[in-house]
Amino acid sequence: MLKNLKKRLKDQRGLTLVELLAVIVILGIIAAIAVPSIGNIIAKSKYDAAKADAIQVLNATNLYIASSGVKTDTIKSTDSVDTHKLADYLENVTPDGLESYTVTITNGKATISAISKHPAKKVDAPTFNGGISDINKLTYDSPGTTPDPDSNPSS
Repeated sequence: MLKNLKKRLKDQRGLTLVELLAVIVILGIIAAIAVPSIGNIIAKSKYDAAKADAIQVLNATNLYIASSGVKTDTIKSTDSVDTHKLADYLENVTPDGLESYTVTITNGKATISAISKHPAKKVDAPTFNGGISDINKLTYDSPGTTPDPDSNPSS
């Protein structure tokens, strides 16, 4: 009996067509599940990068406020790079993730209105409005949500 089993195992040379088709179907199912998930991960990471850029601009503005003592001002991404008020605080006054931004300083508190370069969920590019705490509350699933006007914009 052992000799017959060894002989049978020796005679097997590869996969049958049915086994090969089963493997291909399983790989297809795995690919169908994985590909959309990977695309969603990439979109979320681009959204998070744009959100981080908006927060970086606000942090630079807070440094500008602290060093200059300014109480009221407006800073735009379209301002001249040579005379841009945030040039000393940012490596690049137009971060890669933002299409444009306007920072408004009121009573020494900075808020931003920014438009991302990277659209979320293949719709309009998300906007970031408010202070740092407002922007931190935004998620990929609720992009561009306008913050509560009663919240503290300068956290």
